[in-house]
Amino acid sequence: MHCLFEDFALDTDRRELRRGDDLVLVEPQVLDLLAYLIANRERVISRDDLFASVWRGRIVSESALNSRISAARSAIGDTGQDQRLIKTLPRKGFRFIGMIREDLPASAVSVSDAPMEKPVSEYNFPDAPSIAVLPFTNLSTEMELQYFADGIVEDIITDLSRFSELFVIARNSSFQYRGKSPDVRQVGQELGVRYVLEGSVRRGSDRLRISAQLIDTTTGAHRWAERYDRKLEDVFAVQDEVVRTIATILIAHVKKAETERTRTKPPNSWLAYDYYLQAADAFLRTFSSSFRVDDLYEARRLLQGSLAIDANYARSCALLANSHVAAWHNALDGDFLNPCTLDEAHQLACKAVQLDANLPQAHASLGHVLMYKHQHEACIAEFERAIELNPNYVDWRFGLALVYAGNSGRAIDVLKSYMRLDPFYAPIACCILGLAHYMLKQYSQALLSLRDFTSRAPTLRNGHVLLGATYAQLGQLGEARARAAEVLRLQPSYTIAGTSRRIIAFRSEEDDKHFFDGLCKAGLPE
Repeated sequence: MHCLFEDFALDTDRRELRRGDDLVLVEPQVLDLLAYLIANRERVISRDDLFASVWRGRIVSESALNSRISAARSAIGDTGQDQRLIKTLPRKGFRFIGMIREDLPASAVSVSDAPMEKPVSEYNFPDAPSIAVLPFTNLSTEMELQYFADGIVEDIITDLSRFSELFVIARNSSFQYRGKSPDVRQVGQELGVRYVLEGSVRRGSDRLRISAQLIDTTTGAHRWAERYDRKLEDVFAVQDEVVRTIATILIAHVKKAETERTRTKPPNSWLAYDYYLQAADAFLRTFSSSFRVDDLYEARRLLQGSLAIDANYARSCALLANSHVAAWHNALDGDFLNPCTLDEAHQLACKAVQLDANLPQAHASLGHVLMYKHQHEACIAEFERAIELNPNYVDWRFGLALVYAGNSGRAIDVLKSYMRLDPFYAPIACCILGLAHYMLKQYSQALLSLRDFTSRAPTLRNGHVLLGATYAQLGQLGEARARAAEVLRLQPSYTIAGTSRRIIAFRSEEDDKHFFDGLCKAGLPE
């Protein structure tokens, strides 16, 4: 298919969109969507039509569709309010209304029929992670266990579908492999997925063993495997627990695999999601053992690359907000405790929510900013909204928000769940866990978490501040003074009034007094 409109040329045989002589970088799926809208420009295309034709029946979120529509508009310069090329008809769908200067073949009525089609392995899943959950094998003779195995698979599919960054194959497509032992590479080609989850269920006496493994269909390599042994006392409780654990841990491993894959691609082929992945990896390094401003700047550079491709990519906008909070909170450069920096973070987080109101990360980013603005109720509401959108969403920042709001008991539960369900969790979670125990006057437990944190992230000031306060509350003043000295070595300008009081945001006066009493006892300068 080849067509001309305005100063653009779309050639689906060569998989190219050009503006004049310049090649326009566009994600493969966005190109598919644009071609489908043009091929069917005589009618309104419903969202269901697009899901069926462009996504081939995969379960995807409304936000994923909106993101692709936005990216298509951006690629062809249709970003104004007039919608001169791609028209949105509320509650109806979309229609391409631009003037085509070369007619399309009559046969070009769907993505699958158009000559743009290529083997699935060539282009069908490079822009975002895609996964199929195959029927789990029943290794017992009981038919009732087969129903249980099927229920686990259906629930995993449902839970994974809550992660909007994933393309999850629907149950009907996955279950065509029931009773078969297909090669995962063949499954990847037939379903157009990069990852496959396989598993089995076995019963022995009063116990149940559930095994699962994640496989990369392009290489056949195993990315993750685990088994769960549970007592068969309440089968539904077992199912709920295992499903949530598998779904949440699985998404962490998929993200890690995608980040590794992106590193092997030449930078000029990176797309908005790939830039985001690399930025997330660089940003995570800022909370690991060596907090360096270079990592923060690298994350921002990559996020700017992502937003240059898709200005409406909410994930990148939310992560950019996080980077400004990190710069405001840590003594890295001139953004430290600069009110304008926190205001910038607030604006970016609000924009992320506006771009994708169904994205948990966007609400969590906004909640994080509101916490430092001392808006505790609004802050907790944003984190609760994130969890409402995806009950499997875990975030250490929610734990910190709960501590500041005066609910350290719940914060401990949230943080332990985060650390259990995310195998690549940020070490700073240990610091927040220590703070929660400190606020409950459980100083011995706080000491364990804070020692762990400072050993893993020795250059981060906060760990030493909290460790000094904890030692002081335990009466170990020599250790407390040593930690205070380390704080001043890391940040010579540190004072309680000039740093901690400008950052810490307790709702309760009693909590505030308890916390800062420990800092004073540790010998930190007021």
